[in-house]
Amino acid sequence: MLMKLSTRNSISSSLRVIQTSRFFSYVADEERVYASNSIIHPTAIVHPNALLGQGVSIGPFCSISSSAKLGNGCQLYPGSHVFGNTELGDSCTLMTGAVVGDDFPGCTVIGSNNAIGYHAVIGVKCQDLKYKPEDECFLEVGHNNDIREHTSIHRSSKSTDRTVIGDGNLIMGACHIAHDCKIGNNNIFANNTLLAGHVEVEDYVHTAGAAVVHQFCHLGSFSFLGGGSVVSQDVPKYMMVAGNRAELRGLNLVGLARRGFSIEEIRSLKTAYRKIFMCTDTTAVSFEEKLAQVEQHEGLIHIPAVRALLQSIRDSFAEDRRGICKYRSWNGC
Repeated sequence: MLMKLSTRNSISSSLRVIQTSRFFSYVADEERVYASNSIIHPTAIVHPNALLGQGVSIGPFCSISSSAKLGNGCQLYPGSHVFGNTELGDSCTLMTGAVVGDDFPGCTVIGSNNAIGYHAVIGVKCQDLKYKPEDECFLEVGHNNDIREHTSIHRSSKSTDRTVIGDGNLIMGACHIAHDCKIGNNNIFANNTLLAGHVEVEDYVHTAGAAVVHQFCHLGSFSFLGGGSVVSQDVPKYMMVAGNRAELRGLNLVGLARRGFSIEEIRSLKTAYRKIFMCTDTTAVSFEEKLAQVEQHEGLIHIPAVRALLQSIRDSFAEDRRGICKYRSWNGC
């Protein structure tokens, strides 16, 4: 049953209400309208085919496209816009000037409880010259992400791929996530972190400000990128890198401790790291031999974190990967 509409004074004669199975859409051009606990400012432009959930708040000078879907409790601050085939989950917030979606083929799907900051641009056409405007392109964002001001996140460059953002990420101001990136969960990207196309980031990765990552690189879980790092090769799990070009600077010990790694796990990882990256002697053991030695070390290989580290390093040398960041060998094993 259609819920009752009321205004502070009178309902505009131009008000139209379209009932759907789950959503409601409203258009008003004079009075502020309260409907199903929703507020739509009269200066907002809401297409009659747009689908709006209950308790939606749309501020002044916003616009909603014909194929947009807004879940329950979404809030659009003044001057924010939802374009194209775009879906917002429940309780999403668009701050002033935020733009979500694009009129190009494809779609942008945003999960629940995401905050999109002032003048952020999410789900627009990629910056890849190989992209063809007639091709579908996609962006999928999970839940509980905080995407801060002036951030840009682009759709995929082709219909067979997707740009994907997981859950619980903090993406600070002026970051850029390019086409076809795959971002996991619970990552923190500090201001001005720039990810080129096809970058893959696992979980609990932390970048300091102004870090730059080359296309097709992989960042392993629990790794840390120092401020101003220029990363042109893979960063294995648990590692800390810094510099231009970025080099391995040891394990991310602070991050591992914060994430609850045990003393035994951290001690074993430190031993494995020393044997792989810091051991130099007169026998000139190759990098492959050092990996093999750790893989056969009875005291290390039974530790899951050590096995994950070794696998992350080996994966980086697969045919389609870029290898790992450079490292400096030090005397003493």
